[in-house]
Amino acid sequence: MSYSGKIKKAVIAAAGYGTRFLPATKVVPKEMLPIIDKPIIQYLAEEAAASGITEIIIVVRSTGSLIERHFAARDFDTAVALDERKRERLKSIEKIKNSAALTFVEQDPSLPYGNASPLISARRYLNDGEPFVYMFGDDLTLADKPVTGQLIEFYEKHKPDAILAVQEVSEEEVYRYGTVRYQEKSAIPYQIEMSVEKAPKGQAPSNMAQFGRFVFTGAVLDRAEKKETGKDGELWVTDILNSLAKEGKKVVALPIDGQWLTTGDPLRFIQTTLAFAAKDPELKEPVANFLKKVGFE
Repeated sequence: MSYSGKIKKAVIAAAGYGTRFLPATKVVPKEMLPIIDKPIIQYLAEEAAASGITEIIIVVRSTGSLIERHFAARDFDTAVALDERKRERLKSIEKIKNSAALTFVEQDPSLPYGNASPLISARRYLNDGEPFVYMFGDDLTLADKPVTGQLIEFYEKHKPDAILAVQEVSEEEVYRYGTVRYQEKSAIPYQIEMSVEKAPKGQAPSNMAQFGRFVFTGAVLDRAEKKETGKDGELWVTDILNSLAKEGKKVVALPIDGQWLTTGDPLRFIQTTLAFAAKDPELKEPVANFLKKVGFE
């Protein structure tokens, strides 16, 4: 079934265990770790809302989690009076909720582990044939135009079966990520032949690494529900997209205008925090001065 409406729904995968951050993530979901003064998950919700999304479906490990409580309507629970500036910070949550309805879905524990499993848990909230945004809960972006909005704009123009966002990475880093091989001749721009997940050094098909921003259609959901696991017995988005590309579906790897920043491990979490600090006029200079003071040149 074709779907002619604008993309209005986003699914955010926030059901991982964050084992690289233990013991910090023993109780607190990784997506609730703060970058400056907001948890990671809030940045994703803000990006979605700024891109015209009006319904955000967040797949979590358990309903009633800290993620759900963060977006709850009740006031900040404190015995300390908040000044106007601090109250203004809390309004950022209300701004999201005024722009988009939030739905929390518990990840089905019977599903295979993997970054495609949250799609199956969220499917009942998606109409047949309806395109939607899919976001990994540990990937952030810095861009003048929201990256999610860039993907939606491309979809509205070309109507592919799937879009994955990509960004060029260095030779030293490329083995850490899924990378793509583009078709030499294609019906639409940036159509791919295949994607390879974490290829060994020297074997990646390109330096264009995929990250956690996608636009998907029913073709992706149908393939996910077959639960065909791959490497390490996991259900991978990469495997699904490769299967569709081999079948002749239009799978696009869109280079984004902006900066992709992952928070998937402590080093890159620190790097992301510093990148956001560099964009904050109140923090940029003092943070830079402190880094020099403690030995970073």
